[in-house]
Amino acid sequence: MTTATLPANFKALNLVPVLLARLTELDYQQPTPIQAQAIPSVLAGQDLIAGANTGSGKTATFALPMLQKIHLQKVQAEKSNTEQAQKGNFVTGLILVPTRELAKQVADSIKSYAAHFNGKIKTVAVFGGVSTNTQMLALRGGSDILVATPGRLLDLISSNAIKLDKVNTLVLDEADRMLSLGFTEELSALLALLPSKKQTLLFSATFPEQVKLLTQALLNNPIEIQVQNADSSTLVQRVFTVNKGEKTALLAYLIQQHKWRQALIFVNAKNSCEHLASKLSKRGITAEVFHGDKGQGARSRVLEAFKAGEIDVLIATDIAARGLDIEKLPVVINFDLPRSPSDYMHRIGRSGRAGEVGLALSLIDYEDYHHFKVIEKKHKIRLEREQVEGFEVDEALNDELLAQLLAESKPMAAPEGSGKKKRKKKKTINADIWAGHSDQE
Repeated sequence: MTTATLPANFKALNLVPVLLARLTELDYQQPTPIQAQAIPSVLAGQDLIAGANTGSGKTATFALPMLQKIHLQKVQAEKSNTEQAQKGNFVTGLILVPTRELAKQVADSIKSYAAHFNGKIKTVAVFGGVSTNTQMLALRGGSDILVATPGRLLDLISSNAIKLDKVNTLVLDEADRMLSLGFTEELSALLALLPSKKQTLLFSATFPEQVKLLTQALLNNPIEIQVQNADSSTLVQRVFTVNKGEKTALLAYLIQQHKWRQALIFVNAKNSCEHLASKLSKRGITAEVFHGDKGQGARSRVLEAFKAGEIDVLIATDIAARGLDIEKLPVVINFDLPRSPSDYMHRIGRSGRAGEVGLALSLIDYEDYHHFKVIEKKHKIRLEREQVEGFEVDEALNDELLAQLLAESKPMAAPEGSGKKKRKKKKTINADIWAGHSDQE
């Protein structure tokens, strides 16, 4: 495991003056732990496996070295009077991400970091949900840096809009999320199109078996960095217990009592977004919704309005759990607990980013108790159960619910002569898929 003393400023990371000047303009005063540990090694050309939660500064960790590498290549080409640009629609640096929102966010950050390169470094983002025509036009002549979701990138490759055989740096951002969203086959197809000799940087908040197989097959003697707990003290986590059926009333009370601005509320289903927004409206609280049924244009407009502070309350499904970057977002609320315990940290990571103070609340009724214990076990945390005055839990009612749940959970007796129970086959992943061989033609 790599460790490093946190430098006082970015000058110690051997970045070129043009990038240092831009970071000063952006008020980046001190590198985050992952930036301090990873950037020197990435600049040296090493492969990287980094475990880091959202908000840890990982975008700059891969973007700054990538920009510097491309900049120096261009400077060298100019000095030697050689043609640096390849003929054709080639890519130098490829960044694969799981969602549209993250693709746009990463591309916007890279363009911001590259502001002093005077347009000499071309960055393009491609993702689904919008027409391919504009993206194909943007890719004419290739791109220095391409940020892409796997499915849309494959579509563009099949249309001969872009080629990957000149990629020298590959970044897999939020690798666990890409695999959990079912991009295994798409990743396999893309990896088969990439040159074998390249620098690979993999970032993941969690490391399930699929991610481990991917790292073993893809990376060459990588350095490993784990900084999931960076800046954890800036995010306060609290749990409020409430009677079943009273969550909405408690939520409305908290929003009005604390006069929160930019409160992000998570639910588990698209129709739950609309339903909760309607119920809050009846209590005098206006909320916008954000989910997969909204078109890309509508989603972008809602996010921009929320970031600008024009929307106080945003209700979202897990589509916003990653890729949503809002400075100083004061509070994130789990109205519904995430179905996957791993998504808990991704949700609450929207607040308390990059050292800013944030608050993460979870509202749980009796039926949520067990699932929240699973979440705590998964993330090795233990949070005090609190109650809000006026919304105290009715213990007698909870005892009745417990008896009902126990009755419903009693297994049915198997009929006589039913034979042996069938054993479920354990689902496995063929490691060959990470060598670029897909199971499907």
